[in-house]
Amino acid sequence: MFLWDKIAFGPIQSRRLGSSLGINVSPTTVKICSFDCIYCECGWTLERSIDPAWFFPVEEIMAAIEAKLMQCRNAGTPIDSITFSGNGEPTLHPHFNQIIDALIVLRNNYFPKTAITCLSNATQLANEKVRSALQKIENPILKLDAVTEQLYQLINKPTIPVSVTEIIQQLQQFKGAFVLQTLFFKGAIEGQAFNNAAEPHLSLWLNTVQQLHPNKLMLYSLDRNTPAQGIEKIPLEELEEIARQVRELGILAEAY
Repeated sequence: MFLWDKIAFGPIQSRRLGSSLGINVSPTTVKICSFDCIYCECGWTLERSIDPAWFFPVEEIMAAIEAKLMQCRNAGTPIDSITFSGNGEPTLHPHFNQIIDALIVLRNNYFPKTAITCLSNATQLANEKVRSALQKIENPILKLDAVTEQLYQLINKPTIPVSVTEIIQQLQQFKGAFVLQTLFFKGAIEGQAFNNAAEPHLSLWLNTVQQLHPNKLMLYSLDRNTPAQGIEKIPLEELEEIARQVRELGILAEAY
C-alpha cells in the first residue's frame, strides 16, 4: 500500500500530465474512497464510513498549496498541471467546491498558464456542487473502466450504492467537456475471468465513448503493485490499437 504523507507534493514527472504538482486532500494515514478497485496503488479501501472530521481543513490545504506554489515559482520549477489525486477520491472532501474556487485564485496568481486537473472516479457527479467545481477546471479526468454492471462492480467495487448506468448519465451532463480515462487490464478475481480490452466489453465501451464524446481519452494499464493478485497489464501496442479505434470516432486518444 502506498499513501502520500503531504497535502502538496512534487512536482513529479507524470506519464500523462508532464510536470505535475500533486494535491492530496485526503488523510495521510488512510485511504478514503468510494471505490475499492482491485488495482489501486493505495491498497484496499478499509474505511467504509466517512467522517468529515478526517479531512484536512480548507485553510490548511490552501496554505500548503500556496507555500508549494511559491517555492516552485521562486525556484523557477515549471508546473504543467496542479493535480488532485492523493489517497483516495478527492471529490469526497466535504468542501471540495471551496477548495477549487480558492485554488483557481492561487493558480491565477502564481502559475496562470498551468492547468488544474482532478483525477476522479466520477461517483460524486450527482452532487451539483462537485459537478460544478469540476466543470470550472481545465482537466476533469473522469474514470470509466467498464460499461457493463457486472464488470464495473467486479473491478471497481464501489463502496457506496452506485451503478455504471448512473455514472454514464452523469458524465453526459458534461456535454463532452472532460477527459475520460480507462485502465485496461485482464485477469481473474473471485473466480471470474475478465479482460476489459477484449470483446464483448470493448465494443460496448467504444459505443459509450462515442455517445459521451469527451475532449480526450487517456488509455493506460497497470504501472504499480496491485492489492489483488492474478491481474495483468495490457501491452502498450494493444492500447495503441484501442486508441486508434477511438480516433476513428473523431476523438483524441492517447495510450500510456
